[in-house]
Amino acid sequence: MKILHTSDWHVGKVLKGQSRAEEHKQVLAQVIEIARAERPDLVIVAGDLYDTAAPTPEATRLVTRALTALRRTGADVVAIGGNHDNGQALDALRPWAEAAGITLRGGVRDNPAEHVIDGVTADGERWQLAALPFLSQRYAVRAVEMYDLTAAEANQTYADHLGRVLARLTEGFTEPDRVHLVTAHLTVVGASTGGGERDAHTILGYAVPATVFPGTAHYVALGHLHRSQRVIGPCPARYSGSPLAVDFGEQENVGSVTVVEVTARTAAQIREVPVPGATPLRTVRGTLAQLAELEAPEGWLRVYVREQPRAGLREEVQELLPRALEIRIDPELVPAPGSGTRTAQRAGRSPRELFADYLGSRGHVDEGVQELFDELLEEVD
Repeated sequence: MKILHTSDWHVGKVLKGQSRAEEHKQVLAQVIEIARAERPDLVIVAGDLYDTAAPTPEATRLVTRALTALRRTGADVVAIGGNHDNGQALDALRPWAEAAGITLRGGVRDNPAEHVIDGVTADGERWQLAALPFLSQRYAVRAVEMYDLTAAEANQTYADHLGRVLARLTEGFTEPDRVHLVTAHLTVVGASTGGGERDAHTILGYAVPATVFPGTAHYVALGHLHRSQRVIGPCPARYSGSPLAVDFGEQENVGSVTVVEVTARTAAQIREVPVPGATPLRTVRGTLAQLAELEAPEGWLRVYVREQPRAGLREEVQELLPRALEIRIDPELVPAPGSGTRTAQRAGRSPRELFADYLGSRGHVDEGVQELFDELLEEVD
């Protein structure tokens, strides 16, 4: 069978006030074209279809149309909820999805059998997929209890709970003549972040070892980390990565989807297919004079300005580089905390004096900014 694995669409993303809607249309159109060309038996979308738990009607329309178009290629389509998605809202779409022949699993349900999906390809290859949406810490405990598993005490780790849930979902991975698959939205220990993920859901106890996946699985389709990469573990596992760079921290990532060919008796053959439809994200550095001479690269820009901070600097840069979405003082010019020669002592000092000391400690001596502060202080007083 052939599988097309994609994830982390983040439809509805707004980057520094700039909508990415047109880029998402182009990128998802390319994913659909890849599916038409590759003709997979199964498409897996491994979470974070949306960028927010309250997507706009436009974002919802784009996602549902993309899923429908993928289904019309003849493939079975399975999509799970990620940490950015509203699992209950996705599950509310299940009647529509089932009518369209699409399998949606937004959140973990009381019955574990709902997360085990069976299918047969047109060529007769039987497959079974364990689909695990994103689980928060508290719901991981609840899921373990719902499935009547042992040792569900609250003091156990998130990884312990996910290991038990996955063991329950994959306990039927024993038949030698069936392809066994897993999809999950989580962080695996040792994998590299892409740069735009939510830190709270990639660290602080949310990372799990690859040993939570059974050695009997033919392929594990992962979502959550935005960089396409292989995961070392007891079975073939991979993050497909996001098909577009979600934030400037991901500007070096190459958008792609993963295509997998496998049978019940042979190992998975895995390859990446690039998705180049998104507007590039670039970082440029320089003084105002250097930026004025710069031939601006194509794409949305993050600008590190090598100038001392002053009022109006952002507007000057924006005039030179209209596609600059993020403008900052170059971090190399910003003094480290506590490195200033003057330290503001609060006792007996006026707010104006304290603010002037703060500006000095940050290398930001500018009468214009001081005057703005004085005006605001006078209004407040």
